[in-house]
Amino acid sequence: MPSVEYTAKANAAWNQAKQKVAQWRAQGLDLVTVFDDRFPSRLRSVVDVPPFLFAKGSLLANDLGVSVVGSRKCSPEGARFAHDTARMLCERGLTVIAGLAEGVDSFAHRAALEADGRTVAFIGTGINRCYPASNRELQKSIEERGLVLSQFWPDSPPTKQTFPMRNALMSGYGLATVVVEASEHSGTRIQARQAQRHGRPLIFRDVVLERTEWAQEYRNKPGVFVVHSVEEVGKALDMISFLDNNVDTLLEDILDAKVQYA
Repeated sequence: MPSVEYTAKANAAWNQAKQKVAQWRAQGLDLVTVFDDRFPSRLRSVVDVPPFLFAKGSLLANDLGVSVVGSRKCSPEGARFAHDTARMLCERGLTVIAGLAEGVDSFAHRAALEADGRTVAFIGTGINRCYPASNRELQKSIEERGLVLSQFWPDSPPTKQTFPMRNALMSGYGLATVVVEASEHSGTRIQARQAQRHGRPLIFRDVVLERTEWAQEYRNKPGVFVVHSVEEVGKALDMISFLDNNVDTLLEDILDAKVQYA
């Protein structure tokens, strides 16, 4: 039997937690735990699954999306590629996932909104904060028309650790990651590494492999596609979809055969 002192401390902690949740909900925050049916289903399958998420916007458990990531200081060509890739994803009925950073992320988010598509932003701060400040209006638009997600306490500031954690969730949430542009020391390589760890396909724009040593290491790895155009991104997604569907069919056939001959 627990002691009276232990029981009192547990009850006090429980009451404090309930007050916190009530306070967050009063602020318009949506808190979902990994035990909630509304929790993003693909995140459950990765080792980095967080115990909870804070959400602002429309939360869908089975959201089909693709991450579009790249440099904060992207080139005009990179900006166009991100924009056109996001529009293509929207035309296919897919969600555009990005990290609400400057550069590639912002172009992808804005293109999705312009196309009346769905976009999801994973942020590296608490959900009550906006970083960078220049994206305040963009973040508000995504909250109203898409979804903003954070795994951190609502008022948490940005740190060197929070952004790699954010990238891991972006990888786990989506079907694949498109790497538009990156430098040798880009944080984008963290998401590429996480995608391989999660068994998620990677689609590299060819210039990324041409300009960085770290990306060249992925060239011949399974589930990696190198593309020159947005059309080739679409073809890579078709192949990924075909392989996924065939694997699901094969597994169903194996299970049916096992039942039949049991």
